[in-house]
Amino acid sequence: MTDDAVPRPRTGPGPAAAGDVVTVAHGTRTPAGNEVALTLAATLAGRSGRRVTGSFVELAEPLVADVLAGLDEPAVVVPLLLTTGMHVREDVPRAGDGARVAVRVGRSLGPHARLATAQVDRLREAGAAPGCPVVLVAAGSSDPLAQRDLARAAELLGRAWGGPARLAVMSGIGPRVDEVVRPGDAVSPYLLAPGFFARRVAEQALAAGATVVADVLGTHPEVVALVGQRAGALESARRWPGRRVSGSR
Repeated sequence: MTDDAVPRPRTGPGPAAAGDVVTVAHGTRTPAGNEVALTLAATLAGRSGRRVTGSFVELAEPLVADVLAGLDEPAVVVPLLLTTGMHVREDVPRAGDGARVAVRVGRSLGPHARLATAQVDRLREAGAAPGCPVVLVAAGSSDPLAQRDLARAAELLGRAWGGPARLAVMSGIGPRVDEVVRPGDAVSPYLLAPGFFARRVAEQALAAGATVVADVLGTHPEVVALVGQRAGALESARRWPGRRVSGSR
């Protein structure tokens, strides 16, 4: 993966009238995985001119609860999480309860057509041939809402790729990699960053006969654009409370 150099977690020119932006990723024990989240935050700051802080639910610092508790400006929170689940519905909003200022929390980053476009680019970069059967492999969840999101993500990937994309998961509810991947398939990890799951996806997919395993989404331009889109929609809703937060899937 060709990510930029890792910035400091907090970046940007300082408090702005529009308020702060906080991104929140899951967190991993793999430093390169956390660097992806911090790079996304820094890129958004550079493009928007706003103060953006990268944070994590667990396993890495700064923790989102600590970041939100230390805010001195109203903020919007953009989850860098690909599906709806406990972290999006419970953990991140609970962290916002400790803030001294107004905080508005967004929904999961995926599923979204921009992510599917990024996945197609990663497949092509890895050498997947046009028309090759594709399997989307996600970390997985036992949350029914996450199951819905993953099914939609596979549908969007298939549409962007130009052929059906089958779904496999590493954990939770759903078929496993060795049950879905067939010899000759190309595998698209539905993961934001490198880490435990990315390594396991590659190992299991290759063992099942996959000829191509694409890179994770990382700091692909479509991911960066989607993070900015989410932040903008949340900011509009914060400034105009009656306006519905939108984010086309």
